[in-house]
Amino acid sequence: MNRSRIALILLILFVLSGGYFWFSTGRSTTSTTASAPTIVPSPDFVADSAYAYIAKQVAFGPRIPNSVAQVACRDWLSAELKRHGWEVSLQEFSANRYDGLKMKGYNIIARFNPSVTKRVLLAAHWDARSIADKDTVRQKEPIDAANDGASGVGVLLEIARQIAASPTKPNVGIDIVLFDLEDHGEPHDFTGNTSPTSWALGSQHWAANVMPAGYKPYYGILLDMVGAKGAIFPHEGSSMQYAPGIVRSIWATASDLGYSNYFLDEDAFGISDDHTAVNEVAKIQMIDIIDLRPMNGGYEFGSYHHTHQDNLQIIDKATLKAVGQTLLQVLYRE
Repeated sequence: MNRSRIALILLILFVLSGGYFWFSTGRSTTSTTASAPTIVPSPDFVADSAYAYIAKQVAFGPRIPNSVAQVACRDWLSAELKRHGWEVSLQEFSANRYDGLKMKGYNIIARFNPSVTKRVLLAAHWDARSIADKDTVRQKEPIDAANDGASGVGVLLEIARQIAASPTKPNVGIDIVLFDLEDHGEPHDFTGNTSPTSWALGSQHWAANVMPAGYKPYYGILLDMVGAKGAIFPHEGSSMQYAPGIVRSIWATASDLGYSNYFLDEDAFGISDDHTAVNEVAKIQMIDIIDLRPMNGGYEFGSYHHTHQDNLQIIDKATLKAVGQTLLQVLYRE
């Protein structure tokens, strides 16, 4: 074999081996590169506006049953939702407190794009605790309930405002239910009946008398205590029993947005809350986003819980932003 032919063969082998190396390397690099999360366009949740909605509720005074503040706040909440183009109705009911007091309650129901079949339910409670049973002072006086009640409502009002104002709408219909009489269960040192059914009376009534009749949303999300400084939202235990796939999907969305420091990928204990009757009586899958703090090897409610510390001073706009923006992204991904 002459030298020119040998040189040609060597050149061909060099090119082939180099091309194989490039091809293999290229494929290897491509297969190990993680793709960025897909963030869909959604309105910008304005935490300042949500905070103002919380402050407005607190300004009425404690929203306790049978009070002037309850009626005034009820009328304002209804008017505000109507102002943003939502269809609003009231579900009036009566319930007895653990000590026999007859209480008048009002569940506020708002619907957006009611003709759409596939729907998502958002909920929070709007009443305030009538006693500060976990406090060391003024235990018989009602609390402001800026976080335990008003924060969830403030987030939902801002979501309602943003969806109405946005030129693009979610592909699903959305319903908001603001439950009344959630926080009037027996105090922690009460020695009588300790049944958890003394709590969440508004959601118990709604679940047994679903309004509108025959309503079956795709799933529901409950907000409870979602505005405090240092808030942490692990997987609430009952939610993981009722609808673990929904929990993981929402927490993954929060992580995509950079809020995994709020939405912890950890399991916590289960509680009885407004989502309990919705799941067990109405048979609607609903999960609970609720502030549960690591403590003593487990999780506990924040130190503000059922005390006079639950006022506007503990509300953090960054927490409101994390929750509100996550929910908007959830809705616009549907």
